Amino acid sequence: MIDRTIAFAARNPLVVLALVAALAAAGWWAMGQIALDAIPDLSDTQVIVYSRWDRSPDIIEDQVTYPIVTAMLGAPRVQDVRGISDFGYSYDGLSTPHLSSSSGPTNGRPHRAANGEGFAFARFPFS
Repeated sequence: MIDRTIAFAARNPLVVLALVAALAAAGWWAMGQIALDAIPDLSDTQVIVYSRWDRSPDIIEDQVTYPIVTAMLGAPRVQDVRGISDFGYSYDGLSTPHLSSSSGPTNGRPHRAANGEGFAFARFPFS
């Protein structure tokens, strides 16, 4: 069977080329017709604040990272708050539990902390 298929392909290269082109065209058409669904993001809601200020890590920690982290701790349903300071930048983040939009007492608003509600934003001594 394989010997006859190979012999046929060797004797009729134009037929094989036409068959391959027809299969490629059918594949291209099928890709355009297939319905694709979006994959939902199931991770926790995160708020990330990245700040740059050309100062030492101690000053960044005292005047940027700490006020941001303490303000984030006041957000509702906070699960985790982290703050990292290095020379010239501060990286702060919080995560809240992932809730469906129809569950619980949120009235369809699952991520109040991500919307900024409940935050007491800190004012910084620099502009």
